[in-house]
Amino acid sequence: MTETACTTFSPEERQSFYRLVASRRDMRHFMAGAAVDEAVLMRVLQAAHSAPSVGLMQPWRFIRIADPALRQDIAALVETERHRTAAALGERDSEFLRLKVEGVRECAELLVVALAPDDGTVFGRRTMPREMALCSAACAIENLWLAARVENLGLGWVSMFEPGALATLLRLPPGGLPIAILCLGPVDAFYPAPMLELEGWRQGRPLAELLCTDRWSQPAA
Repeated sequence: MTETACTTFSPEERQSFYRLVASRRDMRHFMAGAAVDEAVLMRVLQAAHSAPSVGLMQPWRFIRIADPALRQDIAALVETERHRTAAALGERDSEFLRLKVEGVRECAELLVVALAPDDGTVFGRRTMPREMALCSAACAIENLWLAARVENLGLGWVSMFEPGALATLLRLPPGGLPIAILCLGPVDAFYPAPMLELEGWRQGRPLAELLCTDRWSQPAA
């Protein structure tokens, strides 16, 4: 075990961690024309790659989008799904279309996270093979998100795309599945609260309403 792995954390470091978690935001507004230092990008990607995974399968793959034309193609896929989502929302369609839901064109770095084809790992995932791969990749994304925040970079998770179309665009192998488009880059300011709360779209619920003991129970009135 390395010295880093054995290190205990001071009260000040613990406080910094919880402040970091509370400060994480899903960002949609980025500084156009800004850049991310290559060393910083590698640090946040390494943080993502340090995530836990079931059976140490490491199912994540990170695709860095460097081709401007490819970025525009991805933006078009997102825009198509944005309008399909609006149509599915019924009476809230126009309200939804007023929201800024992504920063694909403006962000400094665009990343796609994909699940690799199933490698046959059984350890820990015999009963839930795809679910455990997804959970493992989600852990990697959360690590990347927190690392970006501590580097004072914004990150936004875009889920509005048709997976098959994006898989074809990125030439994923059979069995590969894109699960996230991540917009990363400098921002003018971080939102003081989740943007959907600020916009009045939805309010987050307190932990007390979502915490049960022994059995599933309805939240207290």
